Amino acid sequence: MQEKIQRILKEYEDINQQLSNPEISSDPKKFKDLSIKLAGLEEVRGLAENYIQTTKELNESGELLKSEVDPDMITMAEEEIKKLRENEADIKKKLEVALLPKDPNDNKNVIIEIRAGAGGDEAGLFAANLFRMYQRYSEVKGYKTEILSSNRSGIGGYKEIIFMIKGQGAYQNFKYESGVHRVQRVPETEKQGRIHTSTITVAVLPEAEEVDLEINPSDLRIDTFCAS
Repeated sequence: MQEKIQRILKEYEDINQQLSNPEISSDPKKFKDLSIKLAGLEEVRGLAENYIQTTKELNESGELLKSEVDPDMITMAEEEIKKLRENEADIKKKLEVALLPKDPNDNKNVIIEIRAGAGGDEAGLFAANLFRMYQRYSEVKGYKTEILSSNRSGIGGYKEIIFMIKGQGAYQNFKYESGVHRVQRVPETEKQGRIHTSTITVAVLPEAEEVDLEINPSDLRIDTFCAS
């Protein structure tokens, strides 16, 4: 664990130094890539520093306990050590999760497509409900939502809506929403109080990166024909 922590902290410092290099800052793509990588290490760095500090305090408290003779002070030291051990175990668990290999798309913006399925107008209303839920969650996370296209149903729902959510870690937070979603409830359009089942499908994709395509003129083949 200590070896991994030191490696992460060193990588964090190395990237920080690179970002202060004028050659890097003059290259927008490289600067952006390094900034994203640095942001991805922030959580791990914070946990790592907390873990190191807690371990240090735990060792100091242990040494203090060995030399203490006052019963009240011994009790206080033992309680402090107990709290520090619990804190250390909690940080270690979070750190182990944070150190797991990450999806390279996690920090990208995300494109989400919601389509109404079975259930008619009620499915459209369910699609609208889900979109508003995603929109509200995005606001809480500090993300920005941009509607790319939509097809409204007659009663305020959506037959289809496609939108982009922009922000650090957007894809990571939404990628598991992909699939079929189902709701069972009494629709607003139901007059007799019967429960209906409606479904919608959700597709989640990371935003594609722009690629500069270069075509060598020597690779081109141009044919000309005369009209007959």
